[in-house]
Amino acid sequence: MFDNKPLPERAIAVGYERKGGNRKLAEEHLLELVFLAETAGAEVVETFFQEVERIHPGTAIGKGKVEEIKFYIEMKDIQLVIFDDDLSPVQAKNLENAFKVKVIDRSWLILDIFASRARTLEAKTQVELAQLKYLQPRLTRMWTHLSKQYGGIGTKGPGETQIETDRRIIKTRIQKLEKKLLHIDIQREQQRKGRDKLPRFALVGYTNAGKSTLMNILTDSGVYTEDKLFATLDTTVRTFPLPGGTKALISDTVGFIRKLPTHLVASFRSTLAEVAEADILIHVLDISNPFVEEQYQVVNDTLKELGAKNKPTILVLNKSDIIEDRSDLQYFENKYENSLLISAKRGINILALLDAFRQKIEDISNIYKVLLPYSASGLLPKLYDVCTISERSDNDDGSLFKVSVNNTHKELFYSFFEKYLV
Repeated sequence: MFDNKPLPERAIAVGYERKGGNRKLAEEHLLELVFLAETAGAEVVETFFQEVERIHPGTAIGKGKVEEIKFYIEMKDIQLVIFDDDLSPVQAKNLENAFKVKVIDRSWLILDIFASRARTLEAKTQVELAQLKYLQPRLTRMWTHLSKQYGGIGTKGPGETQIETDRRIIKTRIQKLEKKLLHIDIQREQQRKGRDKLPRFALVGYTNAGKSTLMNILTDSGVYTEDKLFATLDTTVRTFPLPGGTKALISDTVGFIRKLPTHLVASFRSTLAEVAEADILIHVLDISNPFVEEQYQVVNDTLKELGAKNKPTILVLNKSDIIEDRSDLQYFENKYENSLLISAKRGINILALLDAFRQKIEDISNIYKVLLPYSASGLLPKLYDVCTISERSDNDDGSLFKVSVNNTHKELFYSFFEKYLV
Protein backbone atom coordinates (compact mmCIF):
# COMPACT_ATOMS: atom_id res chain seq x y z
CA MET A 1 0.00 0.00 0.00
CA PHE A 2 1.27 3.46 -0.90
CA ASP A 3 0.54 6.44 1.28
CA ASN A 4 -0.75 9.18 -1.03
CA LYS A 5 -0.86 11.77 1.74
CA PRO A 6 1.06 14.83 0.50
CA LEU A 7 4.25 15.76 2.28
CA PRO A 8 4.02 18.86 4.52
CA GLU A 9 5.16 22.08 2.91
CA ARG A 10 8.63 23.15 3.96
CA ALA A 11 8.24 26.65 5.38
CA ILE A 12 10.09 29.46 7.10
CA ALA A 13 8.56 31.99 9.49
CA VAL A 14 9.58 35.65 9.41
CA GLY A 15 9.10 38.28 12.09
CA TYR A 16 10.31 41.84 12.49
CA GLU A 17 10.16 44.68 15.01
CA ARG A 18 11.12 48.33 14.97
CA LYS A 19 14.34 49.09 16.81
CA GLY A 20 13.51 50.21 20.33
CA GLY A 21 10.35 48.08 20.36
CA ASN A 22 9.65 45.01 22.46
CA ARG A 23 11.89 42.44 20.79
CA LYS A 24 11.12 39.69 23.31
CA LEU A 25 7.40 40.02 22.69
CA ALA A 26 7.91 40.02 18.92
CA GLU A 27 9.96 36.82 19.20
CA GLU A 28 7.17 35.24 21.27
CA HIS A 29 4.75 36.13 18.49
CA LEU A 30 7.07 34.44 16.02
CA LEU A 31 7.06 31.24 18.09
CA GLU A 32 3.28 31.28 18.07
CA LEU A 33 3.35 31.76 14.30
CA VAL A 34 5.35 28.54 14.09
CA PHE A 35 2.65 26.77 16.13
CA LEU A 36 -0.01 28.17 13.80
CA ALA A 37 1.91 26.98 10.74
CA GLU A 38 2.30 23.50 12.21
CA THR A 39 -1.43 23.49 13.02
CA ALA A 40 -2.04 24.21 9.33
CA GLY A 41 0.19 21.27 8.39
CA ALA A 42 3.48 22.93 7.48
CA GLU A 43 6.96 21.87 8.51
CA VAL A 44 8.68 25.03 9.75
CA VAL A 45 12.35 24.54 8.94
CA GLU A 46 13.70 27.88 10.19
CA THR A 47 12.69 31.25 11.61
CA PHE A 48 14.09 34.67 10.69
CA PHE A 49 13.82 37.84 12.74
CA GLN A 50 14.97 41.39 12.04
CA GLU A 51 14.98 44.66 13.96
CA VAL A 52 14.31 47.41 11.45
CA GLU A 53 14.66 51.19 11.56
CA ARG A 54 11.39 51.45 9.65
CA ILE A 55 8.92 49.12 7.99
CA HIS A 56 9.95 48.99 4.34
CA PRO A 57 6.91 49.95 2.21
CA GLY A 58 7.93 47.55 -0.55
CA THR A 59 9.09 44.45 1.33
CA ALA A 60 8.45 45.06 5.08
CA ILE A 61 11.98 43.87 5.90
CA GLY A 62 15.31 45.26 4.71
CA LYS A 63 16.99 44.45 1.40
CA GLY A 64 19.79 42.52 3.10
CA LYS A 65 17.34 40.28 4.98
CA VAL A 66 15.42 39.66 1.75
CA GLU A 67 18.62 38.44 0.11
CA GLU A 68 19.49 36.27 3.13
CA ILE A 69 16.06 34.61 3.07
CA LYS A 70 16.20 34.20 -0.71
CA PHE A 71 19.53 32.35 -0.43
CA TYR A 72 18.16 30.10 2.32
CA ILE A 73 15.05 29.27 0.25
CA GLU A 74 17.20 28.15 -2.67
CA MET A 75 19.55 26.11 -0.45
CA LYS A 76 16.87 24.32 1.61
CA ASP A 77 14.10 23.84 -0.96
CA ILE A 78 11.60 26.02 0.89
CA GLN A 79 8.06 26.18 -0.53
CA LEU A 80 6.35 28.67 1.75
CA VAL A 81 7.28 31.90 3.57
CA ILE A 82 4.99 33.11 6.36
CA PHE A 83 5.19 36.64 7.81
CA ASP A 84 3.97 37.33 11.33
CA ASP A 85 2.44 40.71 10.45
CA ASP A 86 0.00 41.62 7.71
CA LEU A 87 1.57 42.35 4.37
CA SER A 88 0.20 44.94 1.98
CA PRO A 89 -0.67 43.72 -1.53
CA VAL A 90 2.46 45.44 -2.85
CA GLN A 91 4.70 43.86 -0.20
CA ALA A 92 3.28 40.40 -0.83
CA LYS A 93 3.75 40.70 -4.59
CA ASN A 94 7.32 42.05 -4.30
CA LEU A 95 8.33 39.32 -1.85
CA GLU A 96 6.90 36.58 -4.05
CA ASN A 97 8.76 38.02 -7.03
CA ALA A 98 11.98 38.01 -4.99
CA PHE A 99 11.60 34.58 -3.37
CA LYS A 100 9.86 32.75 -6.25
CA VAL A 101 7.74 30.86 -3.71
CA LYS A 102 4.41 31.42 -2.04
CA VAL A 103 4.31 34.21 0.59
CA ILE A 104 1.46 34.61 3.08
CA ASP A 105 0.96 36.51 6.34
CA ARG A 106 -0.46 35.61 9.77
CA SER A 107 -4.00 36.74 8.90
CA TRP A 108 -4.19 34.57 5.81
CA LEU A 109 -2.69 31.63 7.71
CA ILE A 110 -5.38 31.93 10.41
CA LEU A 111 -8.08 32.19 7.75
CA ASP A 112 -6.64 29.08 6.10
CA ILE A 113 -6.82 27.16 9.39
CA PHE A 114 -10.41 28.29 9.85
CA ALA A 115 -11.22 27.14 6.31
CA SER A 116 -9.88 23.65 7.05
CA ARG A 117 -11.72 23.44 10.41
CA ALA A 118 -15.13 24.78 9.31
CA ARG A 119 -17.73 22.01 9.47
CA THR A 120 -21.18 23.59 9.61
CA LEU A 121 -22.84 25.75 6.97
CA GLU A 122 -22.61 28.76 9.29
CA ALA A 123 -18.88 28.35 9.94
CA LYS A 124 -18.13 27.80 6.25
CA THR A 125 -20.13 30.90 5.32
CA GLN A 126 -18.37 33.01 7.96
CA VAL A 127 -14.91 31.87 6.86
CA GLU A 128 -15.66 32.36 3.17
CA LEU A 129 -16.85 35.90 3.81
CA ALA A 130 -13.71 36.72 5.80
CA GLN A 131 -11.48 35.25 3.09
CA LEU A 132 -13.14 37.20 0.31
CA LYS A 133 -12.95 40.48 2.22
CA TYR A 134 -9.27 39.82 2.86
CA LEU A 135 -8.63 38.99 -0.80
CA GLN A 136 -10.71 41.81 -2.27
CA PRO A 137 -7.96 44.48 -2.13
CA ARG A 138 -5.36 41.89 -3.13
CA LEU A 139 -6.75 40.89 -6.52
CA THR A 140 -3.50 41.02 -8.44
CA ARG A 141 -2.69 38.17 -10.77
CA MET A 142 -0.18 36.64 -8.32
CA TRP A 143 -2.66 36.54 -5.40
CA THR A 144 -5.72 35.66 -7.46
CA HIS A 145 -4.38 32.38 -8.80
CA LEU A 146 -2.45 31.04 -5.80
CA SER A 147 -4.38 27.79 -5.93
CA LYS A 148 -3.39 27.23 -9.55
CA GLN A 149 0.26 28.12 -9.03
CA TYR A 150 1.14 26.54 -5.73
CA GLY A 151 -1.57 24.67 -3.82
CA GLY A 152 -1.22 23.80 -0.13
CA ILE A 153 -1.36 26.13 2.88
CA GLY A 154 -2.80 29.56 2.29
CA THR A 155 -4.62 28.50 -0.88
CA LYS A 156 -7.78 26.95 0.53
CA GLY A 157 -10.34 29.02 -1.32
CA PRO A 158 -13.88 29.52 -0.07
CA GLY A 159 -15.42 26.19 -1.06
CA GLU A 160 -15.94 25.67 -4.77
CA THR A 161 -15.94 29.41 -5.47
CA GLN A 162 -12.88 30.30 -7.58
CA ILE A 163 -11.38 33.66 -6.69
CA GLU A 164 -12.06 35.60 -9.88
CA THR A 165 -10.07 38.52 -11.21
CA ASP A 166 -13.35 40.31 -11.70
CA ARG A 167 -13.92 42.48 -8.61
CA ARG A 168 -17.60 42.68 -9.42
CA ILE A 169 -17.99 38.92 -9.00
CA ILE A 170 -16.23 39.08 -5.63
CA LYS A 171 -18.42 41.97 -4.50
CA THR A 172 -21.60 40.14 -5.54
CA ARG A 173 -20.51 37.02 -3.67
CA ILE A 174 -19.74 39.05 -0.53
CA GLN A 175 -23.20 40.62 -0.62
CA LYS A 176 -24.81 37.18 -0.96
CA LEU A 177 -22.83 35.80 2.00
CA GLU A 178 -23.69 38.82 4.15
CA LYS A 179 -27.39 38.25 3.46
CA LYS A 180 -27.03 34.57 4.36
CA LEU A 181 -25.34 35.46 7.66
CA LEU A 182 -28.01 38.05 8.40
CA HIS A 183 -30.61 35.29 8.07
CA ILE A 184 -28.53 33.12 10.42
CA ASP A 185 -28.36 36.05 12.87
CA ILE A 186 -32.15 36.25 12.93
CA GLN A 187 -32.43 32.50 13.56
CA ARG A 188 -29.89 32.69 16.39
CA GLU A 189 -31.74 35.61 17.96
CA GLN A 190 -34.95 33.56 17.99
CA GLN A 191 -33.09 30.66 19.59
CA ARG A 192 -31.66 32.94 22.27
CA LYS A 193 -35.11 34.33 23.08
CA GLY A 194 -36.31 30.82 23.75
CA ARG A 195 -33.55 30.39 26.32
CA ASP A 196 -34.07 33.66 28.20
CA LYS A 197 -35.47 32.02 31.32
CA LEU A 198 -32.16 30.36 32.23
CA PRO A 199 -28.93 32.02 33.47
CA ARG A 200 -26.42 32.09 30.63
CA PHE A 201 -22.68 31.52 30.87
CA ALA A 202 -20.21 31.85 28.00
CA LEU A 203 -16.75 30.29 27.93
CA VAL A 204 -14.12 32.66 26.56
CA GLY A 205 -10.38 32.44 26.36
CA TYR A 206 -7.31 32.17 24.21
CA THR A 207 -7.36 29.35 21.68
CA ASN A 208 -6.31 26.00 23.16
CA ALA A 209 -6.86 27.19 26.75
CA GLY A 210 -9.15 24.23 27.48
CA LYS A 211 -12.62 25.73 27.00
CA SER A 212 -14.07 22.74 25.15
CA THR A 213 -12.60 20.29 27.68
CA LEU A 214 -14.25 22.25 30.49
CA MET A 215 -17.50 22.32 28.50
CA ASN A 216 -17.41 18.54 28.24
CA ILE A 217 -16.87 17.93 31.93
CA LEU A 218 -19.64 20.38 32.93
CA THR A 219 -22.23 19.14 30.45
CA ASP A 220 -21.06 15.70 29.26
CA SER A 221 -21.67 17.07 25.77
CA GLY A 222 -18.89 15.39 23.80
CA VAL A 223 -17.63 18.64 22.23
CA TYR A 224 -14.64 17.94 19.98
CA THR A 225 -11.30 18.68 21.62
CA GLU A 226 -7.75 18.48 20.31
CA ASP A 227 -4.38 19.90 21.36
CA LYS A 228 -4.34 22.29 18.41
CA LEU A 229 -5.23 25.91 17.84
CA PHE A 230 -8.87 26.48 16.84
CA ALA A 231 -9.92 22.84 17.26
CA THR A 232 -13.56 23.98 17.26
CA LEU A 233 -15.19 26.91 15.47
CA ASP A 234 -18.90 26.46 16.05
CA THR A 235 -20.61 27.71 19.18
CA THR A 236 -22.13 24.90 21.21
CA VAL A 237 -24.85 25.68 23.77
CA ARG A 238 -25.80 23.15 26.46
CA THR A 239 -27.73 23.08 29.74
CA PHE A 240 -26.01 22.00 32.93
CA PRO A 241 -27.05 21.70 36.60
CA LEU A 242 -25.95 24.13 39.30
CA PRO A 243 -25.75 23.36 43.02
CA GLY A 244 -29.26 23.62 44.45
CA GLY A 245 -30.94 22.00 41.46
CA THR A 246 -31.19 25.03 39.16
CA LYS A 247 -30.25 24.64 35.51
CA ALA A 248 -28.18 27.09 33.49
CA LEU A 249 -26.95 27.44 29.92
CA ILE A 250 -23.32 27.45 28.90
CA SER A 251 -21.85 28.19 25.47
CA ASP A 252 -18.40 27.36 24.12
CA THR A 253 -17.13 30.03 21.72
CA VAL A 254 -14.31 30.19 19.19
CA GLY A 255 -10.94 30.86 20.80
CA PHE A 256 -9.26 34.26 20.59
CA ILE A 257 -5.72 34.86 19.43
CA ARG A 258 -3.39 37.84 19.13
CA LYS A 259 -3.61 39.69 15.83
CA LEU A 260 -6.96 38.05 15.04
CA PRO A 261 -7.94 39.21 11.52
CA THR A 262 -10.56 41.96 11.73
CA HIS A 263 -12.54 40.42 8.85
CA LEU A 264 -12.77 37.20 10.84
CA VAL A 265 -14.14 38.96 13.93
CA ALA A 266 -16.71 40.73 11.76
CA SER A 267 -17.75 37.55 9.96
CA PHE A 268 -18.13 35.59 13.21
CA ARG A 269 -20.37 38.24 14.76
CA SER A 270 -23.36 35.87 15.11
CA THR A 271 -21.18 33.26 16.83
CA LEU A 272 -19.56 35.82 19.12
CA ALA A 273 -22.98 37.27 19.94
CA GLU A 274 -23.22 34.47 22.52
CA VAL A 275 -20.52 36.35 24.44
CA ALA A 276 -22.38 39.66 24.31
CA GLU A 277 -25.68 38.04 25.33
CA ALA A 278 -24.31 35.99 28.24
CA ASP A 279 -25.07 36.96 31.84
CA ILE A 280 -21.66 35.76 33.07
CA LEU A 281 -18.37 35.09 31.26
CA ILE A 282 -16.02 32.27 32.22
CA HIS A 283 -12.54 33.35 31.19
CA VAL A 284 -10.42 30.20 30.86
CA LEU A 285 -6.69 30.85 31.18
CA ASP A 286 -3.99 28.27 30.45
CA ILE A 287 -1.46 28.96 33.19
CA SER A 288 0.94 26.33 31.82
CA ASN A 289 1.52 28.48 28.73
CA PRO A 290 4.68 30.61 28.93
CA PHE A 291 2.82 33.52 27.31
CA VAL A 292 -0.16 33.32 29.67
CA GLU A 293 -0.04 36.95 30.83
CA GLU A 294 -0.13 38.35 27.30
CA GLN A 295 -2.88 35.89 26.36
CA TYR A 296 -4.93 37.16 29.31
CA GLN A 297 -4.59 40.70 27.96
CA VAL A 298 -5.42 39.67 24.39
CA VAL A 299 -8.70 38.11 25.54
CA ASN A 300 -9.60 41.20 27.57
CA ASP A 301 -8.84 43.45 24.59
CA THR A 302 -11.02 41.29 22.34
CA LEU A 303 -13.86 41.36 24.88
CA LYS A 304 -13.58 45.14 24.93
CA GLU A 305 -13.86 45.18 21.14
CA LEU A 306 -17.02 43.05 21.42
CA GLY A 307 -18.50 45.38 24.05
CA ALA A 308 -18.35 42.70 26.74
CA LYS A 309 -15.37 43.86 28.83
CA ASN A 310 -17.45 44.87 31.88
CA LYS A 311 -19.61 41.77 32.10
CA PRO A 312 -19.49 39.74 35.33
CA THR A 313 -16.60 37.32 34.87
CA ILE A 314 -15.20 34.25 36.59
CA LEU A 315 -11.49 33.77 35.92
CA VAL A 316 -10.53 30.10 35.72
CA LEU A 317 -6.83 29.17 35.92
CA ASN A 318 -6.79 25.93 33.94
CA LYS A 319 -4.14 23.20 33.55
CA SER A 320 -2.97 23.73 37.13
CA ASP A 321 -2.03 20.03 37.27
CA ILE A 322 0.83 20.71 34.86
CA ILE A 323 2.45 23.25 37.23
CA GLU A 324 4.77 21.32 39.55
CA ASP A 325 6.11 24.19 41.66
CA ARG A 326 3.59 25.23 44.32
CA SER A 327 5.14 28.71 44.45
CA ASP A 328 4.19 29.19 40.78
CA LEU A 329 0.57 28.33 41.58
CA GLN A 330 0.69 30.78 44.47
CA TYR A 331 2.01 33.43 42.11
CA PHE A 332 -0.98 33.05 39.78
CA GLU A 333 -3.45 33.05 42.67
CA ASN A 334 -1.94 36.28 43.97
CA LYS A 335 -1.71 37.93 40.55
CA TYR A 336 -5.26 37.10 39.50
CA GLU A 337 -7.45 37.81 42.50
CA ASN A 338 -10.76 35.99 42.90
CA SER A 339 -9.64 33.34 40.41
CA LEU A 340 -9.96 29.57 40.76
CA LEU A 341 -7.31 26.94 40.04
CA ILE A 342 -8.68 23.93 38.15
CA SER A 343 -7.75 21.13 35.78
CA ALA A 344 -10.55 20.56 33.29
CA LYS A 345 -8.77 17.51 31.86
CA ARG A 346 -8.48 15.78 35.25
CA GLY A 347 -11.66 17.18 36.80
CA ILE A 348 -9.82 18.96 39.62
CA ASN A 349 -11.79 21.57 41.59
CA ILE A 350 -14.86 21.39 39.35
CA LEU A 351 -17.29 21.27 42.30
CA ALA A 352 -15.74 24.48 43.65
CA LEU A 353 -16.13 26.01 40.20
CA LEU A 354 -19.83 25.11 40.09
CA ASP A 355 -20.27 26.71 43.50
CA ALA A 356 -18.54 29.83 42.17
CA PHE A 357 -21.06 29.84 39.31
CA ARG A 358 -23.92 29.72 41.80
CA GLN A 359 -22.39 32.49 43.89
CA LYS A 360 -21.83 34.71 40.85
CA ILE A 361 -25.46 34.32 39.83
CA GLU A 362 -26.48 35.40 43.32
CA ASP A 363 -24.15 38.41 43.08
CA ILE A 364 -25.95 39.71 40.00
CA SER A 365 -29.40 38.71 41.21
CA ASN A 366 -32.13 39.89 43.56
CA ILE A 367 -32.79 37.81 46.67
CA TYR A 368 -36.40 36.96 47.57
CA LYS A 369 -38.30 34.67 49.90
CA VAL A 370 -41.16 32.71 48.36
CA LEU A 371 -43.79 30.86 50.37
CA LEU A 372 -45.33 28.39 47.98
CA PRO A 373 -48.48 26.73 49.42
CA TYR A 374 -48.88 23.03 48.82
CA SER A 375 -51.92 23.81 46.67
CA ALA A 376 -49.57 25.60 44.24
CA SER A 377 -46.96 22.85 44.16
CA GLY A 378 -47.49 22.58 40.42
CA LEU A 379 -45.43 25.78 40.10
CA LEU A 380 -42.41 24.15 41.74
CA PRO A 381 -40.72 23.13 38.43
CA LYS A 382 -41.13 26.70 37.14
CA LEU A 383 -39.55 28.05 40.32
CA TYR A 384 -36.52 25.86 39.77
CA ASP A 385 -36.36 26.99 36.14
CA VAL A 386 -36.30 30.75 36.75
CA CYS A 387 -34.48 30.98 40.08
CA THR A 388 -31.43 29.79 41.92
CA ILE A 389 -32.69 28.22 45.15
CA SER A 390 -30.30 28.51 48.07
CA GLU A 391 -32.55 27.45 50.95
CA ARG A 392 -35.77 25.47 51.41
CA SER A 393 -37.81 24.63 54.50
CA ASP A 394 -41.25 22.99 54.76
CA ASN A 395 -43.92 23.95 57.31
CA ASP A 396 -47.67 23.70 57.77
CA ASP A 397 -48.36 26.55 55.32
CA GLY A 398 -46.21 25.22 52.48
CA SER A 399 -42.59 25.38 51.35
CA LEU A 400 -40.48 28.46 52.09
CA PHE A 401 -37.72 29.17 49.57
CA LYS A 402 -34.86 31.64 49.56
CA VAL A 403 -34.18 32.36 45.90
CA SER A 404 -32.02 34.60 43.75
CA VAL A 405 -33.41 35.96 40.49
CA ASN A 406 -31.22 37.28 37.72
CA ASN A 407 -32.17 40.82 36.70
CA THR A 408 -32.85 39.64 33.15
CA HIS A 409 -35.38 37.10 34.48
CA LYS A 410 -37.03 39.36 37.03
CA GLU A 411 -40.13 40.11 34.94
CA LEU A 412 -40.75 36.41 34.26
CA PHE A 413 -40.30 35.60 37.95
CA TYR A 414 -42.81 38.27 39.02
CA SER A 415 -45.40 37.05 36.51
CA PHE A 416 -45.56 33.70 38.33
CA PHE A 417 -44.57 34.32 41.95
CA GLU A 418 -45.31 37.94 42.93
CA LYS A 419 -48.29 36.95 45.08
CA TYR A 420 -46.21 34.36 46.96
CA LEU A 421 -43.44 36.76 48.07
CA VAL A 422 -42.96 37.15 51.82
